[in-house]
Amino acid sequence: AVLASRATTIAVFLPVVFMKEEVGQLFGDIALAISFAVALSLVVSITVIPSLSAKVLGSSHGMDSDAGYKRLWGVAERAKRLTRWVGDLVYRLIGSTALRVGVVAAFTIGAIGISVLLMPDREYLPAGNQNFAFGRLLPPPGYNLDEMIAMHDVITERLRPLWQHEAGSPEAEALPGGGVDDYFFVALNGFAFAGISSKDASRVKELIPAFQEATADLPGTISFVSQISMFERGLGDSGGVDIEITGPDLEQLIAIGGQVFGEVMEKMPGAQAIPVPSLDLGNPEVQVVTDRLRAAEAGLTNRELGYAVSVLVDGAKASEYKLDGQEIDIQLMAEESYAHRTHLLEQMPIATPAGGLVTIGSVADVSPVNGPVQINHSERERTITIQVKSDESVPLERAMETIGQEIIEPMRESGRLAPPYKISLSGAASKLVETLETIRWDLILALVLTYLLLSALFESFLYPFVIMFSVPLAGMGGFIGLALVNALVGQKLDVLTMMGFIILIGTVVNNAILIVHQSLNHMREGMAERAAIRESVINRMRPIFMSVSTSVLAMMPLVAFPGAGSELYRGLGSVVIGGLVVSTVFTLILVPSLFSLMLDLRNAVGRRWF
Repeated sequence: AVLASRATTIAVFLPVVFMKEEVGQLFGDIALAISFAVALSLVVSITVIPSLSAKVLGSSHGMDSDAGYKRLWGVAERAKRLTRWVGDLVYRLIGSTALRVGVVAAFTIGAIGISVLLMPDREYLPAGNQNFAFGRLLPPPGYNLDEMIAMHDVITERLRPLWQHEAGSPEAEALPGGGVDDYFFVALNGFAFAGISSKDASRVKELIPAFQEATADLPGTISFVSQISMFERGLGDSGGVDIEITGPDLEQLIAIGGQVFGEVMEKMPGAQAIPVPSLDLGNPEVQVVTDRLRAAEAGLTNRELGYAVSVLVDGAKASEYKLDGQEIDIQLMAEESYAHRTHLLEQMPIATPAGGLVTIGSVADVSPVNGPVQINHSERERTITIQVKSDESVPLERAMETIGQEIIEPMRESGRLAPPYKISLSGAASKLVETLETIRWDLILALVLTYLLLSALFESFLYPFVIMFSVPLAGMGGFIGLALVNALVGQKLDVLTMMGFIILIGTVVNNAILIVHQSLNHMREGMAERAAIRESVINRMRPIFMSVSTSVLAMMPLVAFPGAGSELYRGLGSVVIGGLVVSTVFTLILVPSLFSLMLDLRNAVGRRWF
């Protein structure tokens, strides 16, 4: 029984070790640590514990050791009435076929039904509680650096009251986040970003509305502010749903992107969205398109013409000069007056290889137009991405459903979105889909490994079938535990929490193993099947409660204790605790009933089939 219970615990972690997704990288080390610890505990339990028990229990030290242990376990002795009551209840249940079938059907169907009802929408990874909020600002097209600096001055002036009070003072405590600890603002050409941290590290989320309010009325500016997750790989990672719109024509992409952006803001209250790149062609530029025939007559190539235009407008690298081991670029530039006369670019002269002079307008078409700041590509197709961060109370899976069913599908049905233009969801959304598929197969693999391992240890396919019926009860208990914690502190079903259900497969079967194994021992001693099952429940009930209570108490700090990092494994702890408690209570009724039915079936059909 000890070997079977330890082996199943180790077996369920094998799929986790080989997961390649981020959750596998996060949980792989823990899976290895638990597996080796459980394996070592098996060795200790059959070597050190018996030897130490013989030494301790065999020496009285001048006192009645038996009486001492009776005093120590007085609570358990008083619980014998409960144990006998449960044993008698089981004995009466397994005496009636209708009651046994009813118990098995009610418990199994009820467990599956309650699990389906309580199953919340899924989230990808917990954000953690880093003391850093990051904001991106997308100003109107054409803003120069001076206007960006003026924007900074406005935002800074509005946020200034948040850092004027000393940390810990009553005035600071009354402010969002306990006041601002650090703040920075970086302005670039057509783009800006800012970072902010709070004096109270646990209250940084309070600064996000304050920053949004400071940027809300900036004319034509889109702001995107969020707390940085410890799992984000870069500052451009939204941690939400990235809506990728791909197609050949940039103007059509911008039109579709604008519609998607507006639909997101309308149908997802509390969500933030930002386009990457911007949804406009308002950046003024001068396009020089080579007239290949006239350029060839002048002896100019497209490359030479482009180089000449770069020299006249912005300067171009001509060569390199090495000084003390360092390479210094030699820049060829026209006089400064030329760079400010781009409207006269077609009249500017350039030299031909033959030594003559021609104007740029004579070998190329020069036209001022409006163009994008940048053009992104995905799989060699032009792409515009709408990054969406839903409200904190909305799980990622629900946000994906809203975008897919209420935004993308209506656009496809109306013909607004048709080939060659297409929309796909990426970012954390695509990672969630991939991880859910992996976890789904890992759950199935864990169930199969557990069943086959138990079949080999029991040398039967019947007894493991009975034992595995404790898994649905554990699933129900896991969802009940998660629902309770979610009601108290707001815990989502992220992929780390899902790992708790894999752990449950290897742990909740231990109670059923003890009951089945002890029943078989009593039967080998000549006891009748019905009496053997009742006696096994009475004998194993105390050690079952002891092992479950130690496991629950050991996991309780993950759920109950606050602090940095507690949100990472709080959901996992709630699932394991809920699954253990609920499955333990109901397994004492379900497993004996099903085991008795299977024994009757074996006797009726024949032992050779089982």
